[in-house]
Amino acid sequence: MHIGELSRRTEVNAHQLRYYEAQGLLEPDRSAAGYRVYGPADVVTVKQIRHLLEAGLSTEDIAYLLPCAVGEAPELVGCPELLAAMRTRLGRLDDQVDALNRSREALAHYIDEAARAGDETGAHR
Repeated sequence: MHIGELSRRTEVNAHQLRYYEAQGLLEPDRSAAGYRVYGPADVVTVKQIRHLLEAGLSTEDIAYLLPCAVGEAPELVGCPELLAAMRTRLGRLDDQVDALNRSREALAHYIDEAARAGDETGAHR
């Protein structure tokens, strides 16, 4: 199948599919005319990529993990690299959550202070 058909079957636009190829996530064959040619396994691979992206993994992480992926969901099995990469990503997410919580607390503090100052001076909010 050509890229348009893969796009239709996976609901991923052709531009993104070419990006996945550039990142080493997809390796289509080429026709005699130079067109990309995809097989049924590529449909599964694209679905795996989409699920892993939704989990917050980078395309670099995904390239590393795809050999461990089984099925569309995907189930990740059998690779020692898998847990280390996912734990690293989880750690980065935890750091981002912590930073967002600190920002939220600081903003809430400023809002409270501004509201109190407005109440004390009789200013309207």
